[in-house]
Amino acid sequence: MVRFFHLFGAVALLPALVLGYSLPEACSGVCNNAHDPSIIRRSSDGTYFRFSTGGKIAVHTASSLSGPWTYQGAALPSGSSINLTGNQDLWAPDVFKLGSYYYLYYSVSSFGVQDSAIGVARSTSLDVGTWTDLGSTGVASSSTSGVAYNTIDGNFISDGSGNYFMTFGSFWQGIHRNGEVYQVAYDPSDSAMEGPFVFQYGSYYYLFFSKGQCCGYDSSMPPSGNEYRIMVCRSTSAVGPFVDQSGTSCRNGGGTVVLASHDWVYGPGGQGVYQDPTYGPVLYYHYVDTRIGYADGQKQFGWNKISFSTGWPVV
Repeated sequence: MVRFFHLFGAVALLPALVLGYSLPEACSGVCNNAHDPSIIRRSSDGTYFRFSTGGKIAVHTASSLSGPWTYQGAALPSGSSINLTGNQDLWAPDVFKLGSYYYLYYSVSSFGVQDSAIGVARSTSLDVGTWTDLGSTGVASSSTSGVAYNTIDGNFISDGSGNYFMTFGSFWQGIHRNGEVYQVAYDPSDSAMEGPFVFQYGSYYYLFFSKGQCCGYDSSMPPSGNEYRIMVCRSTSAVGPFVDQSGTSCRNGGGTVVLASHDWVYGPGGQGVYQDPTYGPVLYYHYVDTRIGYADGQKQFGWNKISFSTGWPVV
């Protein structure tokens, strides 16, 4: 690739030397097919499930986070019942357990448009072939509705007191929260933010999100530093307000970098955080391995242990 050496020098090596990011932990088996991963561990037998964008929500399983990952099939082989363009190419899974059911948020949309909806399916086991599509969550957006948000990238969070929230959003006016919909994160100078994930650790709720150009690196490279990267703000409340490490509001451009391009890792994002019984809190994400290729289908599954010892997540 013509720009490979420029990227490898300017983007990949320098951040690693300056910021000291750790390389991704080991991954074996099927480590691609991992765009926008969502991870959950089934407590009954310890099996890890990885759900990802595409293939009507591709499902992989493994005995540990490091693999070996095996493809099991599509979570929703018939696609979504939501009547929107994109209902056969589902995005951005978010998997969680509530009561006796596992639930799967997914997005129905098309690239670059606001005509979107977040759907939900459920299963008692996580296994392929057991998911029932329940259709739309009731939160949707369109180019004619006048709403400020784009309804993709849903993420579930509980405040521990019986209150449940869905955080979502991509571009437009940033990241929002359901119920009486309100904005929790926005950068007025750069709307390229999406993929929220809220994780509670200690007395804080951490709002992780991706910022920058996510996709199409094999055909259109962003300017250096404008590729995907993982950011965070935090709050003592599940509903915010969220601020970054310098105290800047996440609604006014705030966000502390958690992980950016380094070494042969390029454009990490589409992240989540999981409290693993073996490793403690881990950050998982997709990324381009510059030694393999830049196409969206070549994106790899990455994960790292993270420390909250300073009050802020450090890879």
